[in-house]
Amino acid sequence: MDEQPYNQLAALRAQRGLSQQQLADAIGVSRKTISTIETRRFTPSVVIALKLAYFFQRPVELIFSLQPDEE
Repeated sequence: MDEQPYNQLAALRAQRGLSQQQLADAIGVSRKTISTIETRRFTPSVVIALKLAYFFQRPVELIFSLQPDEE
């Protein structure tokens, strides 16, 4: 199993028309944090994952998963 969770962050951000910086500012992290989450180089803390879920008004498990999305 892959160690880094898959995520829908870039797609969700694009749907809202947000830049990485705008999303970072909205949840109180750096743009680099958003970038590294999107590219799966960084696994977010529970706090960051919950902030993202709250921001996008979606359950955490719809943003992050252990298997790639089959779309």
